[in-house]
Amino acid sequence: MPVLVDTIDVVSFTADFCQLLSATGSYVLDRLLFCLTAFLVTVSSFQNAGLRTQSAATSGYMLGLGIGDITGPVVETNMMGYAALSQTATGLHMRQRARAFVVAEASNSSNRILFLNIDTAMGDSGIRRGILTGLDQQFPGVYSESNVAVVGTHQHSGAGGYLENILPQVTSMGFVNQSFQAIVTGSINAVRKAHSNLAPGNLSIGNTTVLDANINRSPSAYLNNPAEERARYQFDQDKDLTLMQFDDPSGKTRGFLSFFAVHGTSLYENNTLISGDNKGMAAFLAESTAEPSSLPGKTTFVAGFSQSNVGDTSPNTLGAFCESPGQPWNGLLCTFNTSTCGGAAQDCHGRGPGFRISDFESNFLIGKAQADGAQAVMNKKRVPVSGSVRSVHQYINMAEYTFTLANGTQVTTCPAAMGFAFAGGTTDGPGAFDFTQGQNSSQPQNPFWQIVKGAITPYPNSEQVACHFPKPILLNTGYANTPYPWQPSVVNIQILRVGQLVILVIPGEFTTMAGRRIREAMRAKLIAEGVLGQDAYVVIAGPANTYAHYITTREEYAIQRYEGGSTIYGQFTLEAYMDIYSKLTSFLADNTSGAPVSATAPPDLTKNAISMQTPVIFDAPPFGKSFGDVLTNVFSTSYAAGDTVSVEFVGANPRNNLRLEETYLSVEQIVNQQWEVVRSDSHPSTTFQWKRINSILATSTVTANWTIGEPGTPSGTYRIQYFGDSKSIFGSISSFTGTSATFTVS
Repeated sequence: MPVLVDTIDVVSFTADFCQLLSATGSYVLDRLLFCLTAFLVTVSSFQNAGLRTQSAATSGYMLGLGIGDITGPVVETNMMGYAALSQTATGLHMRQRARAFVVAEASNSSNRILFLNIDTAMGDSGIRRGILTGLDQQFPGVYSESNVAVVGTHQHSGAGGYLENILPQVTSMGFVNQSFQAIVTGSINAVRKAHSNLAPGNLSIGNTTVLDANINRSPSAYLNNPAEERARYQFDQDKDLTLMQFDDPSGKTRGFLSFFAVHGTSLYENNTLISGDNKGMAAFLAESTAEPSSLPGKTTFVAGFSQSNVGDTSPNTLGAFCESPGQPWNGLLCTFNTSTCGGAAQDCHGRGPGFRISDFESNFLIGKAQADGAQAVMNKKRVPVSGSVRSVHQYINMAEYTFTLANGTQVTTCPAAMGFAFAGGTTDGPGAFDFTQGQNSSQPQNPFWQIVKGAITPYPNSEQVACHFPKPILLNTGYANTPYPWQPSVVNIQILRVGQLVILVIPGEFTTMAGRRIREAMRAKLIAEGVLGQDAYVVIAGPANTYAHYITTREEYAIQRYEGGSTIYGQFTLEAYMDIYSKLTSFLADNTSGAPVSATAPPDLTKNAISMQTPVIFDAPPFGKSFGDVLTNVFSTSYAAGDTVSVEFVGANPRNNLRLEETYLSVEQIVNQQWEVVRSDSHPSTTFQWKRINSILATSTVTANWTIGEPGTPSGTYRIQYFGDSKSIFGSISSFTGTSATFTVS
């Protein structure tokens, strides 16, 4: 892959205004002013980038970009990613978004691709099916299984319950249709916007190196890869950020789509505010600096920060430490091979770059590192993109895929199963009980689990045990189909081509080395077959379309860290995917025709999905109060930079109305004797928190917080408004508004 490298060292960037959202209110003014200066430099850079002309760019594409709100229920719903029952949402930090990118050949617009980058933990067959159904109703014959990719940013702080298989539904108490519908509706809305603004334009591509934004969280497994292979790389995780820029014919930038591998785990398992994590933050920074007068989600500039071979990456760049007060290992690094503290995984936690302040600070810093990397590519000469637009898709049954290895041995993948190391968790989110990573013995640490695991899923037979060896099976999910399949057997396989850029759309999480191997193999084959030239770019986008968990190298699989324990189709999973994807290269050629043979599509599991989430019965205000009444008003009439303004209202359950494309709160300023909205619930300086006061009486409160200090916050008179919706005992929904007293910012 051609490389144009700039190096971004995030430590050297100290503009960190967004950490003010941590609501400590303890930031000092001199720090704020320094941050303001740095931020304004960034703003100027993004704005100027949109005005430059890429003189070498080649016209020949129709381009469309759009943003949609996919925020599901922000309360009383388990969050997706950490699989922790305790992580139930209590409010909102930043809204989740879908960002749509349409590229079509100008001479033949039927040759097009749609890349949906969505702020969810992963793609899903049910979500993709719902989106395709909606698109076909609005745009018959335009968007299809072949040309639509649904790619999750892999954030771990969004509303859960939207995946259609049983295993990811366990902690969400089944399927949550409200989450599902929000993602489908918002994604279709993003596509509708992109489709409506489809216009001639140019594409260009480049890459840069981003340092201090990710580390390898399973280095002991990575070190089991061949030494000669590791010697080819400077780092044990990918540092490249690749970006494709979208310009109009005049050279003004409309947005970009970038690819960089880092887990969406900057916000920890104890966070209960819905958010987009570090990639959501990166998109906010890029979009708000390009169009500072627009509210989040309302910009025409669209910044896509897509996930890549994320499997063994972590944003917690300081490393993993023991948090075991009173123990001799407290404050020490976790053990290298098993990531434990005193023999247990629970106290081993990764630390982000803002650890001493908050995980929200870390979230901002990792997001900013990616935004700065994107800006570095935009600031320099990029390679013009030219050539055909192609796409190919097929369904493959990964539970029984037979193929031949390079040495001539015929092998077959396995029905899905999760290993003991899966339950050990990671340094981003430790597991429970006495499970640990690095268990590659047929005799697990605690024989008790060997006895009880058969009560959860069918006990594995000898053939299944041998197929997954050396992974000891904890959950035999491939044979668990009650009440419906626990994990997928049939997965979506897809490749998109835009000129010399090929996107491998992956139904899972490739580790660093696994991703390097398939990228390198695919690029070599595309060039050898004459599909692309030496200027070819090959990137990975995932987890997308289906969630089939992890994909490690065979060497990493043997170590059985979390990623190996979660490689569900056995030790030959990577080689199987490499074989499958390599057979599709001819369908990307300029003169291609036809489609590959495909397995039967997986059934729609959402039709019979089980949900145990209790609906909202009704809401009621306390005696003598009305919905929206202020319970605790602003404590002062005058605030300064660094202060946090908090207002508590008589509330109602936010599940009554998701307020897609709207807001639960607004910070408003008097401008020309009119109230003007200057902050919404999608700004990182605001938080929206809901609290149930009495379940029987159905009373609740809402607290709206605004931490002052974002660059550009002018002096003046302000107020905070809360927008709620209450449900009566008869089921009707009524909207209401709460308004704080006015206050000044100086």
